[in-house]
Amino acid sequence: MKTFKLIPIFLLLILAASCDTVSAYSDYDKTVDFAPYKTYAYFKPGIDKVEISDLDKKRILHAIDDQMQAKGFTKSENPDILINIFTKAKEQVDVNQFYGAYGYGWGYGWGWGWSPYMYGGTSVSRYTEGTLFIDFIDAKKKEMIWQGQGIGTLYKNIDKKDARITEFVTKILAQYPPVKKQ
Repeated sequence: MKTFKLIPIFLLLILAASCDTVSAYSDYDKTVDFAPYKTYAYFKPGIDKVEISDLDKKRILHAIDDQMQAKGFTKSENPDILINIFTKAKEQVDVNQFYGAYGYGWGYGWGWGWSPYMYGGTSVSRYTEGTLFIDFIDAKKKEMIWQGQGIGTLYKNIDKKDARITEFVTKILAQYPPVKKQ
């Protein structure tokens, strides 16, 4: 009978863990052949408009550089692709209430009834959910050809922040180049 008391706690832990992952999505122009793109540069006017700290911008751009170089791209003064970023953030509040069956909990011993060990209560958690967009623009045509998006919880702790930004960028750019379905 004691296991029923652990179920809400277990579900709460699962919910908390699911909020802690980065989800990544992408969209692209299906008419574009991505094979010829080999060089990149940043679209400075767009990046200058991003409303985050300069330190976070540097973290994001450094993580993008690492991923692009791992994919075989090189930075260039005459690039094939211009990369732009932008971000959004919003405060999230999760309120979870959990109770025993019909207001009664499972106690120690046998059967139903009131128990001083009833479970139930409310848990409130606040966190900042951030979205990072990475846009790839054909440098010659000045047209967006690919966009990646990552959504996840943001951290204020500097060590966690570095790792989290790397996770955002890695998961987003794992979807580039897109795999065309036949």
